[in-house]
Formats: sequence, C-alpha cells, structure tokens
Amino acid sequence: MNSPSRPFSVTLLGFDAALSSTITGAMDLFALAGVSWQRIHQQPVTPFFSVQLATLHGHPVTTVNQLKLHAHCALQDVEHTDLLVVPTIGGDLNEILTATRPLHAHIHRLWQGGADIAANCTGTFLLAETGILNHKVATTHWGYARQFRERYPEVNLQPAKMVTQQDNVYCAGGGMAWFDLTLLLIERYCGHQVASDTAKSHVLDLSRPRQTIYAGSRQHKFHQDTDILNIQNYMEQHFTEALTLTGLAHQHNMTPRTLIRRFKQACGITPLHYLQALRLEQARKYLEVSTMSLDTIVTAVGYEDVSSFSRLFKRHTGLAPSQYRSQYAKR
Repeated sequence: MNSPSRPFSVTLLGFDAALSSTITGAMDLFALAGVSWQRIHQQPVTPFFSVQLATLHGHPVTTVNQLKLHAHCALQDVEHTDLLVVPTIGGDLNEILTATRPLHAHIHRLWQGGADIAANCTGTFLLAETGILNHKVATTHWGYARQFRERYPEVNLQPAKMVTQQDNVYCAGGGMAWFDLTLLLIERYCGHQVASDTAKSHVLDLSRPRQTIYAGSRQHKFHQDTDILNIQNYMEQHFTEALTLTGLAHQHNMTPRTLIRRFKQACGITPLHYLQALRLEQARKYLEVSTMSLDTIVTAVGYEDVSSFSRLFKRHTGLAPSQYRSQYAKR
C-alpha cells in the first residue's frame, strides 16, 4: 500500500472526558504523513490520509483537560471509514463507559462494514464493552491490566505489549502509546518508509515493543490482602538475599501452596515473578543513575550469572542492559 490511489479515511471518535492528546496528536500524525518529511526536504507534498473527528450527533465534546473540540461530522452520518480510532478515557472509567454506550452500535456498524478499529490505553475498555475484543489479543495501560482482566475475561490481554494486532483490530498500551499505534497504522497503510519518515520528522522512535519498561512493581500492590502485602513489603526489603518460597511461606505462617495461591490471586503473578520484578526494577534504576558495571549491578540485585540476567532483562524490557542504559541513563 505504498502509493494509495486516494487518501485513506481516518475517523477519530470523540466523547467527553477523553484524553485530548490522543485525539489531536493522532490527527496530526495521520494528517502530516506524506507532508512533514516532504516539506523538510523540499519534496512534493502527498497527504496519505483524510482525517475527521466524529461525535454522537456531531456535538462538541469537552476533553478531560477542559479543551472543547468541535466535530467535523456526526458519527451516525459516517457510512464508511478505513480506520476508526477510539481515544484514551481520561475521566472516571465507569462513568465514561456508561455514558458512551450509545456509541457501541456505530462502532459495530463500521467494524462490520470493513473498517479497521484501533483503541488506545483505557479506550480499549470502551472497545471491549462492544464485544469486538472477545477472543482477540489486546493490550491496555499496564496500571489497569488487572481491572481489565476481571471485567473482560474473554479477551486475551497481553499488557506487556505496547501494541497488539489481531485481524483488523489494534490496541495500544499506556496513555502516550497513541504515537506507537498511529505509526504502526501509517506503516500498515503506506509502508515502512512513510512511517519511518513520519517518525523521524516528528522526532519519534518508530518501535517501542513493550511497556514493561515503564511499569514498576507497585502495579502488583493494588489489592486488599494484608497478609500478601506484608509478604511483598518483606520481599522489597530483602530481595537481594537468597529468598525461597518455603522460607517465605514458613515465615508468614502459610504452606508454600497457600502462599502461591493467595499471592497469585492478589497480585496476578507468582512470588517468583514478583521477586524478579523487584530485582529488575532495581537494576533499571542502577542503569539509569549509576556508572556501576553490569557485573556489579547483577550481584547487587541478587543474581549471580550475568548472561542469564541479561536474557531475563531483555525478555522483560525488550532491550539489552547496555541498550537500556544508553537510552534511559540520566546525563
């Protein structure tokens, strides 16, 4: 799809309390694909997308930062679009999901008419409410993953991923992942070179495959099991030591089986994976703020083998330790 015979039509869905940058930022990137890079290099301008904001009945919407956006058209009047984008929910999740129910039928109508559907961050909740995500791979903001899983058990949620795709349905992770999503969609319609040129002209990275880089261990403490919270607090203070499941269970008056069951029920992961998260989080901090060698860091966070640690680090962050330090170290 490198040379479209017509601009592709993109419709941004507008509703009250959406995150404004998700709407306006995506509109800018789509509208400037084939434009910004060409202007910089004094080449002929060829817009690849026709972009519009559609709202219920064409009414203006007020975003979460009180910016008032005027619609180009009513959602009911959109008969066809190549792509429909659902922005991030910036307000109270339950309130907005209730208020946006009248949008469901139109999202379904356009999807059944062949439109690609994309949702960003908590906008994936709105998309999941329509049922379109059932039995499909999806992602959402890492901080809302547990709530998403509980609410939509039929969705194959993969919160470590920055962007997911199955069939013609796309999802993106945390709030500003809209530019990862938009660049992926530009690549889908126009090819890699156009996406790369658009990214470079806006000083953006073309590929950020995982959002676990930004998710700390605190995401696993949003629960009410005080016994497990006590165990987590203990692990946070002693993660550099040789902790064992049997030792943790005995110290907190549980059997290993009970500890695993309750820990996973409360946190969504096993005690071993939580221990790994603590150690990786500390390693990331060392890489960001210190000049310690990798060998020293590995020992300092409770590991012994540098090679196995490096593989684990890359599996969780998508970057080798040296790449992570180069990208995130504070200068």
